[in-house]
Amino acid sequence: MSDMLGRPGEFPYTRGIYTDMYRTRLWTMRQYAGFGTAEQSNRRYHYLLSQGTTGLSVAFDLPTQMGLDADDPMAAGEVGRVGVAVSSLADMEELFRGIPLQDVSTSMTINSTAAILLAFYALVARRQGCDLGRLSGTIQNDILKEYIARGTYIYPPRPALRIITDIFGWAGREMPEWNTISISGYHIREAGSTAVQELAFTFANAIAYIEAAVAAGLKVDSFAPRLSFFFNAHSDFLEEIAKFRAARRLYARLMRDRFGARDPRSLMLRFHVQTAGSTLTAQQPDVNIVRTAVQAMAAVLGGAQSLHTNSRDEALGLPTEESARTALRTQQIIAYETGVANTADPVGGSETIEELTDSIEQGARAYLERIDERGGTLRAIETGFIQSEIQNAAYRYQREVESGERIVVGINRFQSEDGVKVPTFRVDPALEQAQIERLRYVRSTRSQRGVEESLAALATAASTNANLMPAILEAAAAYATVGEISSRLKTVFGEYREP
Repeated sequence: MSDMLGRPGEFPYTRGIYTDMYRTRLWTMRQYAGFGTAEQSNRRYHYLLSQGTTGLSVAFDLPTQMGLDADDPMAAGEVGRVGVAVSSLADMEELFRGIPLQDVSTSMTINSTAAILLAFYALVARRQGCDLGRLSGTIQNDILKEYIARGTYIYPPRPALRIITDIFGWAGREMPEWNTISISGYHIREAGSTAVQELAFTFANAIAYIEAAVAAGLKVDSFAPRLSFFFNAHSDFLEEIAKFRAARRLYARLMRDRFGARDPRSLMLRFHVQTAGSTLTAQQPDVNIVRTAVQAMAAVLGGAQSLHTNSRDEALGLPTEESARTALRTQQIIAYETGVANTADPVGGSETIEELTDSIEQGARAYLERIDERGGTLRAIETGFIQSEIQNAAYRYQREVESGERIVVGINRFQSEDGVKVPTFRVDPALEQAQIERLRYVRSTRSQRGVEESLAALATAASTNANLMPAILEAAAAYATVGEISSRLKTVFGEYREP
């Protein structure tokens, strides 16, 4: 094998970060879930675990993501809609009731309020008697992509980066097996980027996080082994396989040559993949099962460490139990029936795959050079360069679909007049009021003096260089709410408004 290719488990990890890959251990099969109240989502988690999922992945509602309590006027109509409502530690206790956290890997898709939700999770684990040092899981905690592609930010970028590096430092000591960030290209791709842009802008964000952590006094090898990534599996089968292989090679060299990492674990790109939600169609929804299967196979052949497969009905609403089970079965069929897990990097050496891998890596490197020339990631975000590149790519894609140059089955070719309807899941609007009443009960039964003292201590810590996590944990333990903690930090950090 050439120096560019290597062998599985060897630098530059083009062929995989482990020698045996799935022959020793399959990828973690996650199913992203969360809706309504903590009690409802807890029932879904128990169901998914009973069906063979090997890791939980928590979706939070928009108020929780934005630092708003369920009874905030800005939260009206959104409580429990696109994820589970978590307003306080009491909700997190209910969310994981009957689930031993030391025995399950949990991923939480949360960014602006990641420190708060991690504190809730750690407190629940402690009360279960768990050793925090043995907990495994991930918080997304990727705020820069929120400014670029998604929008669930609270604070300006620089104090938001400070919170992230505080999590790095605290978790490195207290939760060393926990992945403290999942740097996400997924939402960049969902916003319309190309495969090359997805890699380039994800790694540009990674560079900014690593530089911030180093500037805060952390040694790169003290936190880099717990960095993880989150990518999209789109529809161009060969391109997606090559993208994952190019990502590993680019990252290994970036960490070694730019940041001087020496621990081999710091050079290994570990990533979760989710199939592409933006490719799902409301028309002929059963066809989405096929799309998801092809995309999931690309993720597996590309060497993902964990995988979520979208459900057929997600262009229409939240997945039903039946469609979530079918999505999970898709992964299980790939794992146990196709034979692709029996060989590490079964596509390695393919002329087409290797040329695509080289081309994608070169394209991503060229973008990183352009971002460096513009003053780095934060400056490229502040000037709108990254956002503009994504918007232009999305526009080109849409024009190709509308002109028929790009075929989307059921949309611009092979339409069906059958009008087949599939059962869809709907969140009961009454659940919003139930969540508000639960929140009010928590407020009425806690020590208000203890809450206020802990929030005052948090504001003091935020105005100094102290690590924020201990103060956030104290406030969370006093049953201060997501909204109260976020609001108190806003008094120190301010609030971000998009230019």
